[in-house]
Parts: sequence; C-alpha cells; structure tokens
Amino acid sequence: MAFTGNYTCNSFRSGLIAGSFNFAVGTPDTYKIALYTNDATLNETTASYTASNEVVASGYTAGGILLTPAVNIVNNVSFVTFANVSWSAAITARGALIYKVGGSNPAVCVLDFGVDKTSTTTFTVTFPPASPTEAIIRIA
Repeated sequence: MAFTGNYTCNSFRSGLIAGSFNFAVGTPDTYKIALYTNDATLNETTASYTASNEVVASGYTAGGILLTPAVNIVNNVSFVTFANVSWSAAITARGALIYKVGGSNPAVCVLDFGVDKTSTTTFTVTFPPASPTEAIIRIA
C-alpha cells in the first residue's frame, strides 16, 4: 500500500510563503485533481504532478480534471474548498493529487481515499463542506 494518509504538500507550504498560489476570485490560478492507483507513492514530499501510477481508464484523461476553488474567511480561519468533480467512466482509484497547473505543476495536497474506490459508470470526488472546520484547505 503506497497511500498512507492525507497530506498538505511541502511544495504548497513553501509556495504559500512565496506567494506562488492564488485561489482568489476573479484571477485564481488553475487547479486540477488527478486520480491514482494504490501503486502511486504520494505524500507530503510530492513536489508536483506526476503521471506515474495515475489511473488509466476510458473516460479519464491523464492530468485529471479542472477544479473550481472557493475562498472564504470565517472566525479568523481562511479556507479553500472545491466544487465536487466527476468522470463519466468506470474507474478504480485509491487517492488523488490536487495541483496547480503551470510552471512545474506544483502539488497542493494528497488525498487518500482509505481503500480502492470503484465506479462502474460515474466516479465522483465529493469535497467536504465549505466551513472553517471541514474545508479541504484551512489556515488558522
């Protein structure tokens, strides 16, 4: 088993300090989510998007699918969430990588689904609610 948990990638942490990531409404950077098999080795040291052990399926395009970010601040917590995404395909995936498109395609975070997830018609990634305690990215 290569996935061992959910991680905020070091490339994202250092990129935030350097001002390399923009989720702001109006002029956000472009972000994608790519799906991976359990053979993928993704963790906090994952620096950028990789095609190694990415899902291969009819209806799935290498590199994944575009994400739509939403930024909020509630109770002094800034958070980013994304709209749910889906692929019309039979897919088995163990996890995913969110990354910024462009430059070196720097990694934002790794999502471990816990077990292989399989769909026969539509594969959907459902993000947690947009709240300061549940959003996928939170900065307090």
